[in-house]
Amino acid sequence: MILIKKAQILQNWVKDQRNNSTKIGFVPTMGALHKGHISLIEASKKMNTYTVCSVFVNPTQFNDPTDFDKYPVTIENDIQLLEAAGCDILFLPSVNEMYPNGFSQNQKYNLGNIESILEGKFRAGHYQGVCMIVHRLLDIVQPDNLYLGQKDLQQCIVISKLIDTLGLNEKIKVTICPTLREIDGLAMSSRNMRLTKEERKLAPSIYAALLFIKNNMEEKQPPELKKISSKMLKDKGFKVDYLEIADFSNLSSINNWKESKKAVVLVAAYNNEIRLIDNLLLS
Repeated sequence: MILIKKAQILQNWVKDQRNNSTKIGFVPTMGALHKGHISLIEASKKMNTYTVCSVFVNPTQFNDPTDFDKYPVTIENDIQLLEAAGCDILFLPSVNEMYPNGFSQNQKYNLGNIESILEGKFRAGHYQGVCMIVHRLLDIVQPDNLYLGQKDLQQCIVISKLIDTLGLNEKIKVTICPTLREIDGLAMSSRNMRLTKEERKLAPSIYAALLFIKNNMEEKQPPELKKISSKMLKDKGFKVDYLEIADFSNLSSINNWKESKKAVVLVAAYNNEIRLIDNLLLS
């Protein structure tokens, strides 16, 4: 695996590898890698000539500076995992490399309603920050295929919207890979390593609440299931930002199963200080 820290060097490498048959897969991450990330690397390796992974904790997508400061950094372990998975390039830039002109920008990404609901409602400006860094990374890597994890489903939809807005939808194919879970159902996440022993025992309650909805779809409609599942989490001590049943394509809320051919339930809840998100396909 080659480690590259400079954007120009990576751009030159990509240019040198390009020919008619070369395919480049790209997995953008913020590090603190786990098996979920590695599954994206493995998916890319099956379909591409080369796989590029970036590790960059993007400051512009954190609306809470404390959350940014506490985000786990495990770069030595990340490198070992990527090497073992057969990743070809690790792009490990500095903040100055990614934002040479600072964080201010004139470009406003037109994302529509998707950036103001669910995560967007509780994290103002978050998805504009995501788009800033993803736009920059796509300019550098010029991938054919982009691999994202379903655990961050709303972010997947936002990035797909960004690619469409930039006119890159015919050049870049987005593949959303399934969420990987621990044995007890907890969605794999970099934030899980911040959980205390007691918090970790409680964390699978989120998945249990999602499963309750899936297992009771035939008997109850979305509003009642949302109410019951939210109460399940609150009774366990979670602070629930949202628990929503929505259409998979645009995450618009649904009140009747007949309103959507492909439904999903999404949740964000605090386990003390740690904010966990998850989602589960229902259809």
